[in-house]
This record gives sequence, C-alpha cells and structure tokens, in this order.
Amino acid sequence: MRAKKLNTDEMKRQLEVSRERFQANMTRHAGIEWKRVEEKLESNPEKLWSLSEMERTEGEPDVVGEEDGEFIFFDCSKESPTGRKSVCYDRAAWEARKKNKPETSAMELAEKMGITMLDENQYRFLQELGDFDTRTSSWLSTPDGIRERGGAIFGDFRYNTVFIYHNGAESYYGARRFRGALRV
Repeated sequence: MRAKKLNTDEMKRQLEVSRERFQANMTRHAGIEWKRVEEKLESNPEKLWSLSEMERTEGEPDVVGEEDGEFIFFDCSKESPTGRKSVCYDRAAWEARKKNKPETSAMELAEKMGITMLDENQYRFLQELGDFDTRTSSWLSTPDGIRERGGAIFGDFRYNTVFIYHNGAESYYGARRFRGALRV
C-alpha cells in the first residue's frame, strides 16, 4: 500500500486538479468558495491523500456540499470509477467465494483509501447533480439486515430513473464498481 502522504509536488498537482474540477462544476457546490476548501485540504494531508486515491482510481472527486464544518466530496465520474472494478462487496463475501476470487472487496478498498462507500441516500443525491452510472453500476453501503442475509445493494441510472437493486455480496462484475465519499 502507498504511504498515506503526498510529497509537495503531488499535493500541488492534486490541489490543481481539484480546483479545476471545482471551477468547472459550480452547480455541484453553489455558495462554497474554493479558497476555504483548499485551506481545509492543506491542513488535512491525510484527507488530501485520500482525495488523491479517489483521483488515482478515476473517481473524479468533487465537492458536493458542506455539513457541520466539513466539505463533502463524492466520486463524480460519469461512470462508476474504472480503477475499482471487479470487486465483491466485503471481506466476508470474498471469503465465501470458493473459486475465481476477485483481488479485493469494495469495502476493503474504500477503507484502504480512507473513504466510505456511498449509501442509498447519498447515491440518490448524487443523481440529482447529473446522470451517473448510465452504463455501469455502483455497490452501495448496505443495511445490516440485507447484508446479514448474504445480500448487498447497488445502484445505477437507466430510463431516466435511479434504480437500487440487490445481488449476492460475493458477486462481482467488470461494470460494477463503487463510489466513495470523503469528508474534509
């Protein structure tokens, strides 16, 4: 695993990429000033590293709101992040597979990246900001009652509608990935 710290050049590069995306998508964060976001990121280097991990795995993270003094970033790539494909839901699902195990699970990868997976409400909110996952799907943080029965939920956007489905948590597909959230 990479060290959870960026060098000076990596920090500058990540801040520049984030600033450009922020400025190009002002409707996602009306009323929020970039300078405040930048100051918060600069004072939280581990969060900036997590943001760079979201970027590295092609999540195209952007600010989608502010709550309790924290800025909220979601993966805003048009399709679910390419760098997180072919993962089952969690470690228990990975262990349950007898053959053809994926490299890792969505929950484990999110934890290593220092982010959380979007839940159903966050996913529906994201879909209010644009049309996401029109050809892919994203694992979502699953309620315990569903997970205890071996299932997990995922979402996508088809026919101008957000769909939330279920699947066995051990399943994995190239077009099913996951979207993350980061609070800074």
